[in-house]
Amino acid sequence: MDRSTNLDIEELKMTREQYILATQQNNLPRTENAQLYPVGIYGWRKRCLYFFVLLLLVTMIVNLAMTIWILKVMNFTVDGMGNLRVTKKGIRLEGISEFLLPLYVKEIHSRKDSPLVLQSDRNVTVNARNHMGQLTGQLTVGADAVEAQCKRFEVRASEDGRVLFSADEDEITIGAEKLKVTGTEGAVFGHSVETPHIRAEPSQDLRLESPTRSLIMEAPRGVQVSAAAGDFKATCRKELHLQSTEGEIFLNADTIRLGNLPTGSFSSSLPSSSTSRQTVYELCVCPNGKLYLSPAGVGSTCQSSSNICLWS
Repeated sequence: MDRSTNLDIEELKMTREQYILATQQNNLPRTENAQLYPVGIYGWRKRCLYFFVLLLLVTMIVNLAMTIWILKVMNFTVDGMGNLRVTKKGIRLEGISEFLLPLYVKEIHSRKDSPLVLQSDRNVTVNARNHMGQLTGQLTVGADAVEAQCKRFEVRASEDGRVLFSADEDEITIGAEKLKVTGTEGAVFGHSVETPHIRAEPSQDLRLESPTRSLIMEAPRGVQVSAAAGDFKATCRKELHLQSTEGEIFLNADTIRLGNLPTGSFSSSLPSSSTSRQTVYELCVCPNGKLYLSPAGVGSTCQSSSNICLWS
């Protein structure tokens, strides 16, 4: 009992001494040159930092919302954007599209079950350029005309690729089996026309006309005019000339008639009654080639009625 009491008194003494020492250390005088450095951000800097953090957070939220809205409106998907689809063969565009700037592509084609329509408020122009960037061909579809500017313009058949129409600086070629002109005024040619065959449609007349000038048909090996099932008529107002410089003019028919030939007259010894019933005439020729008729007699009467040659 006495031993434990002694231990408690010693512990109290040690605790009291430690307290006195601690109190004396706190009461020691501090040096005047001691400086304290605060750690952290205080004052207006702290408020600015919080403001910038808040502004950055708001900007991120707005950007995220705008991005989601754009993706929703433009219909972005893994395959493309809206009606625009990116495939292995290229870009597929469905619906009506507007291009505000020039479009450079290698090939444009529509779906198999729909046409391809190019539309513009003014005109549609298709240009072709070489590797130097020079213009080699141009097709313009305007409100008043369709213009094509190139070295050679061709229209080919869809089946066999045969040239139906071609045009260049030297000539225009029409390769169709039939050229049909349906205008009321027909076809007008300003210069010569070279063709191996001119034919009208079945049950239709063929008419070659020059309203104010002459009509000339020329061929180095001959000109043949044939009417297999009808008449051939040549009508003129003044003179009809048949001329052969080296050959002959051959008339081959069962009956050859020369109407409205002048008839010469001569004094005959036959009675007047027989003269009035004259039905046989002699065909005579003047020195200038004029033909006339003379009443036939026992002998030739051309010399007797040759006074008609004086009138020509």
